[in-house]
Amino acid sequence: MRVTQDRRRPILDPIERVTEVIFGLLMAMTFVGTLSVATSGRDEAQTMLIAALGCNLAWGLADAVVYLLQTWTERTRNQNVLRRLRSGCTAEEGRALLAALLPERIAAAADAYEMEMLRLRLLAHAPLPEAPRLGVDDFKGAFGIFLLVVLATFPLVIPFLLTDNTALAIRGSNLVALAMLFASGWLLARYCGGNRWKSGALLAVVGTALMAAIIALGG
Repeated sequence: MRVTQDRRRPILDPIERVTEVIFGLLMAMTFVGTLSVATSGRDEAQTMLIAALGCNLAWGLADAVVYLLQTWTERTRNQNVLRRLRSGCTAEEGRALLAALLPERIAAAADAYEMEMLRLRLLAHAPLPEAPRLGVDDFKGAFGIFLLVVLATFPLVIPFLLTDNTALAIRGSNLVALAMLFASGWLLARYCGGNRWKSGALLAVVGTALMAAIIALGG
């Protein structure tokens, strides 16, 4: 049976989704890490939770804006490359422009003939350059990034909602954070074909070390 409709490309790829969760999680972990198991009470815990949520709201918004800026910049660059290809540059200059856009390994593997065929195809079939603009999907992606950063805070909050024992809640929140870091490493390894157990354990260790470093530096 012939497939008549291509699958729609996800707005955010797996790496973007997982790394945004990791970022939001690390930010929330730094706030939980500032609480003392021995001396912190409910008031301190409540203040910490409000601060963590406010921080991730701010960083989620900043990340969303940066995503839109990056998208617009990449489209502007691609537009300018196509315009230069059509402006009468030499074949050698055109191949060099295309090689700069490709991943390094792919550009190194392609010979001059293959690059020339790609250049000719772009000249023959690529649409005329249009002014770069941001569409609905771009804003959906930005909103998705905002949500991922913010929602990464809430699993760490759950232990504080389930018990009045602040020390127990802190330990529970740390365990949730470690589990989420492990799951993030597992998902990244599954996407790239790496060792899932090793990647999960490594990210949990590295994430904990990063949290300690951020707290030590006053973050």
